[in-house]
Amino acid sequence: MLKKIMTLFVQSLLLTLLFCGCGEEKQFLLSTTDYELDAETSQTIRGVKIGDGPEAFLAAYRDYDILTSINGGDYLTLPVEDVPFDVTINTILPSFFVDGTALDVDSFCEENNIEKEGLLSFLTNEDYLSAHTVVYRYLVFTWEDGVITDILSESMDYNRDGAFYEAN
Repeated sequence: MLKKIMTLFVQSLLLTLLFCGCGEEKQFLLSTTDYELDAETSQTIRGVKIGDGPEAFLAAYRDYDILTSINGGDYLTLPVEDVPFDVTINTILPSFFVDGTALDVDSFCEENNIEKEGLLSFLTNEDYLSAHTVVYRYLVFTWEDGVITDILSESMDYNRDGAFYEAN
């Protein structure tokens, strides 16, 4: 059951990222070190920590794809000026890494002649995984009343257990 829930979560998050971010150009991609948290302070490498507000968060991450879940709803791509930091939300910064390099989804799909809807199936294909390392990384920020109350850095390694995250 947990396996199925995780699969659905990853699929919905990926589809949200792919379709909601269309038309909005982002200049930069996060690196693997951007997803590291200081073990003692839970501070990101960009200096964002629990207790910070929108100013610190946006100074560090404004130029990246930010997905927002309001009151536990679906993750959406909102313009940063429309993110309601003063209510209960989660913001997430997701990236796929192929062979250690952040994936620019548009360029990757174009170079490999695939539609965005087929990206997850392409990346989790057994043949592709036998030739490449694919890791999905994301930072999750929990917000309450305009303040970060928790930060998580998580990843899913498709090579380690590709069947677990396989697209259905």
